Amino acid sequence: MALESALAFLKSAGSRKSLEPAIVIFGPHAFLREAVLASLVAPLLGAGYQYRSFHISSSADFDRALEEARAPDLFASKRVVVCRVLKALRERAGGEDAGDAGEADDAPSRGGSARGGEAAVAEALESARGPNHLVLVYERDNAPAKIRRAAEKSALFIGCNRPYDNQVPEYAGALALARGLRLAPGVAQAMAERHSGDLAAIANAIAKAAIIAEPGHPIGPGELSDPGARRMPEVFEIADSLARGRAAVAIAQIDRALALGRDPIEILAVEIIPGMRRMMIAAAMLSRRRRPDEIAAALGGSPGGGFATRAIEGARRYGSRRLERAYRRAAELDEGFKNGRIKEREQAIGAMLIELMAAQESARA
Repeated sequence: MALESALAFLKSAGSRKSLEPAIVIFGPHAFLREAVLASLVAPLLGAGYQYRSFHISSSADFDRALEEARAPDLFASKRVVVCRVLKALRERAGGEDAGDAGEADDAPSRGGSARGGEAAVAEALESARGPNHLVLVYERDNAPAKIRRAAEKSALFIGCNRPYDNQVPEYAGALALARGLRLAPGVAQAMAERHSGDLAAIANAIAKAAIIAEPGHPIGPGELSDPGARRMPEVFEIADSLARGRAAVAIAQIDRALALGRDPIEILAVEIIPGMRRMMIAAAMLSRRRRPDEIAAALGGSPGGGFATRAIEGARRYGSRRLERAYRRAAELDEGFKNGRIKEREQAIGAMLIELMAAQESARA
């Protein structure tokens, strides 16, 4: 069968009347592999299938999984057998080209009995019949050549590549649809911007919103925003407020995070210092009249990504000199926190942010 993308599968998962008896999932995006697997297994479990899972790190593991898929079961007439093919298996077999090399190694035994391991799996894909389902999940960018050729004949072949920035809102809608939910207009785009394209964070937000959403109604902004006094700020949410110049919001987020158990050293090292570093890089490149796409590439992101956009906005807002002073101050705080010289950590972080953003306001005046 033709290759199907993870996005297309997630969009159509709820409307599929039946699934192919053999399914191959692969791709570099670990979360998407798991999301696709969950969306195809859930309806099977609801239809009375028994779930069997195997971690494949050797040919013997393949043999055991195939035996489970083929053997009759007195208590489970219908089963879905999931084989997670670990990346270590391919590395031991010789890397990315091991699928082709393996065929050459097996050549002398072609006239004999059915070969074990991956060769037997390829034969099982070609001859797969219901009611059981065999699912292969490869922890790599592509499936081996012999598996690809076998899957093209009868199996469902799903690729889980990293999404482009303009696809993230579509993925948000598809993840909600896979749960039987709908998003209100504009919510998918807002979630993509808020979580900077992190599909796992988007799926987590949808799962939490589903708890309080009214049945039959689309998920709106109200379900996605918990009361501030009870919600732990998401990772990088403080850095986002810092880049946007929202002093009161950033300090309130820090106070709430500390009250709910986050470490001041972790906030400084994970959010504030890296955020300042990105803005300093963007400011230096803006002074040399570099384009936004060049700045995004230097930061390791995409031109429309949240990190690059916020870094450029912050660089223009604060300027390189003010950022350098604030960065030196943050580095001094980090040293003082770790050697125990600074005891009042929360107040020190707040004072540093107020100093940075107050200078911004005085410059505007």
